[in-house]
Amino acid sequence: MEPQLPTIKNVFVNETDDDDPPALSSQALAALKEFLEEQRQSLANHETAENGEGTLEPESEVALVTEDWRLSQFWYDPETARTLSQEVLSLCSHSNYKVACIACPTLYAYLKKIDPNISVQLLEYDKRFEQYGSDFTFYDYNQPEDLPLELKHTYQVVIADPPYLSKECLEKVTQTISFLAQPRESHLLLLTGEVQRHRAAELLGLRACNFWPRHSSKLGNEFRVFTNYDPGERLGGWEQEQ
Repeated sequence: MEPQLPTIKNVFVNETDDDDPPALSSQALAALKEFLEEQRQSLANHETAENGEGTLEPESEVALVTEDWRLSQFWYDPETARTLSQEVLSLCSHSNYKVACIACPTLYAYLKKIDPNISVQLLEYDKRFEQYGSDFTFYDYNQPEDLPLELKHTYQVVIADPPYLSKECLEKVTQTISFLAQPRESHLLLLTGEVQRHRAAELLGLRACNFWPRHSSKLGNEFRVFTNYDPGERLGGWEQEQ
């Protein structure tokens, strides 16, 4: 379910005399200014994409829509996005390989910039990404298998970045991964918090890599990359089991 945006009215209002007009505190004014600027930038990016007027910036600055904190959106920093994209491309040993990105639009955008011909499907709740046309599939993790049947068991590479660090969310995303992945030779990459390590191993048989993904927003939670295959020297290799 999409979280509701709290109303600003009457939240940060200072206590004043009855005859004085209500006024926002300095902290509230700053927060409101920041919120309005984010919404303005988001609208500008969306309109540019719709009009086809945008040009791709240098690889380190692939253009993306503004993060929406209400949807628990946090984009990877450029180094992380490039590293993960190169890993995915290294797994696509055949031109007919298909890739599914579950709730990781940053990776989708970088993959398509590096290789416009790659077959990659973005499964996302945020309908702003409908701008990607047939590469976009609406996805609500609360309904993990409510997806088009033509996607079932289609993908040799599946990357998932669950929106929440909860057992329930990871369990449901695991159902989606099983729906999408080819039953035998499929490569799985899971990007989630370190706190999910044991659940990732239990649910999907994944191990942590030594590469630590980072986000542009500098999240406090420690994130990891877990895979069902040995990446060799890529992604820093598998972390040694203790």
